[in-house]
Amino acid sequence: MKNEAMQSRTTHASTAKVVRARDSYVAEQGSIYRSGVAAESVGSTMLWLGMISLPAGRRTSAHRHERHETALLMTVGKEIEIWSGARLERCDQLRPGDYLFIPAGVPHVAVNRSTENAEFLGARNDPAANESVVLMPELDDLVP
Repeated sequence: MKNEAMQSRTTHASTAKVVRARDSYVAEQGSIYRSGVAAESVGSTMLWLGMISLPAGRRTSAHRHERHETALLMTVGKEIEIWSGARLERCDQLRPGDYLFIPAGVPHVAVNRSTENAEFLGARNDPAANESVVLMPELDDLVP
């Protein structure tokens, strides 16, 4: 019985895949992405993992991720403001070593007022490199 289970697992198992650093691109909302694990790179069906950066003095456009949750770990930089909520009424400070969770559908803006670039390790449950972003220009002026 045990051998049958092992044979079944090894017959259908695939191999691990190494993903080399890729070129970066500017996402619709204005942050810079470097995809690692994605549908396009490894055939992922449920996960995206990559690096996201926000240059010094820049901010993203108001947006939401329609169909996926996002988790971030700030790895480099000083302090970033994360504005979120239906009218972007909440402002949290994110520093290196802090984690951030953004539920699907929550409007948000990231602002880097410092003189240092900020970098994040990001993961989401949408494997596509070009995620389900919905720009919300009607909210852009709510963030100073």
